[in-house]
Amino acid sequence: MAPTPGLLQISLSLFLFFILSSLFSSAATNDDLLLSSTSQYLQRQAEKLITDLNLSPKRNKYSLSHNDSLSLPAGKIIEKKFRFPNLDAASGPSVQDFGHHAGYYGLPHSHDERMFYLFFESRSNNKKDPVVIWLTGGPGCGSELALFYENGPFQITQALSLVWNDYGWDKVSNILYIDQPLGTGFSHASNKKDIPHDEERVGNDMFDFLQAFFKEHSEFVENDFYITGESYAGHYIPAIASRIHQANKANEGIHINLKGFAIGNGLTDPEIQYAAYTDFALENGLINSDDYNRINTMVPQCLQHIQDCGNKGGKACETAFFACNDDIFEQILTAAGNVNYYDIRKKCDKPGCYDFSSMETFLNKEEVREALGVGDMRYVSCNEKVYSAMRNDWMKNLEVGIPSLLEDGIRMLVYEGEKDLICNWLGNERWVDSMKWSGQAAFMASPNVSFVVDGQEAGKLRSHEPLSFLKIHEAGHLVPMDQPKAALEMLTRWMQGKLAIKETGGAN
Repeated sequence: MAPTPGLLQISLSLFLFFILSSLFSSAATNDDLLLSSTSQYLQRQAEKLITDLNLSPKRNKYSLSHNDSLSLPAGKIIEKKFRFPNLDAASGPSVQDFGHHAGYYGLPHSHDERMFYLFFESRSNNKKDPVVIWLTGGPGCGSELALFYENGPFQITQALSLVWNDYGWDKVSNILYIDQPLGTGFSHASNKKDIPHDEERVGNDMFDFLQAFFKEHSEFVENDFYITGESYAGHYIPAIASRIHQANKANEGIHINLKGFAIGNGLTDPEIQYAAYTDFALENGLINSDDYNRINTMVPQCLQHIQDCGNKGGKACETAFFACNDDIFEQILTAAGNVNYYDIRKKCDKPGCYDFSSMETFLNKEEVREALGVGDMRYVSCNEKVYSAMRNDWMKNLEVGIPSLLEDGIRMLVYEGEKDLICNWLGNERWVDSMKWSGQAAFMASPNVSFVVDGQEAGKLRSHEPLSFLKIHEAGHLVPMDQPKAALEMLTRWMQGKLAIKETGGAN
């Protein structure tokens, strides 16, 4: 979402959502000139912010990744087993007991580009455990952020050592962390034309990768398969799920046993979610009634821009991107003061609000890059080139492809940390409720029941048949970081079909 000087204390979280949006626009048009008076100032401030947060490499700050030594044929995978340096062996089982893989996939229809991934076989040593992929948002932020700070096998310390995560999702699944879209994290992109600009390309690239992955790991091809992620992955996930499901129905390629997809605090239907911002902010005391009434006068224009984006695409989507973020989200933040909008319980009292710099320092250590097989590529947490390329995708509605998935029995879980503002539970609940499908009325009539973990209520759940909506207590945007035990329990029950509500109204 587009920034002004009042937003230059923006927090890192996983996504670098707003500060970079105005820095890399194409040649100015009449609409762009509305922003030109502040663009140079914003660029200087953003560069300083990126440097402060260690978000960019020491050299080639705004260049795309490039490493000719990593070349591989299109459509092929190069993979190696690895062991992270600095793992505290005393904190858990031996890493040699498990299959940990790092790999590159040569992306077809590109200029020798490569997608990076990490694959962790289940810690339960059960080869039949589901295969789960995790997608971090941004757009343009590497999935290693979730790996080390949310739901991966390891957690990173300030001393740059690793300890086993008691609530890693690899305890119940074989999990893939993928740096996508192309250019994200360790994924290679030397030509900006190869970076996706829309969800059709995202879906196709991921489908191609998964075909190669299951060819490489044919022992997992019959396992249940789930897609998970958070934030801007609310766009990625429905697109990828639809692409896989359509291919399965058309007998295209290897059949992927897609059972469901889970979106955590996502951006999926912008028109409904942007309209909910002021209600959420008022209900949570972030703005007063005067602010509420003033900002709400600008909501109709924002929604009209979003509708124009859906009807016309192109420049209309860029106009909606700037107008809605300037007129609604930024105005709320200005009124709210120094609040961490990924977790409204907290103040943003330091640069970046969250400090994930240890991870980037760790991943750029020579011995770590050698272990992963990434050559001399440097890791960047969030790539502003990818963010900019996907800007016109931001206001697209990805809810439209979901009903057909539900009708065919593909399960969807929407889970929400209740203290997040940016992709808040209220806006997400509203688009889920408004979605037209055969079970809509029954879902709307379903009761809220307690989601209980260790005898304590950890959230509130509504569900009907393939659709579940879960609000997690005492969590912000990053649910697996804030409530790791509840998040693991949620994933486990959902994959086992034990999260849903029975007809009697009681929770399984």
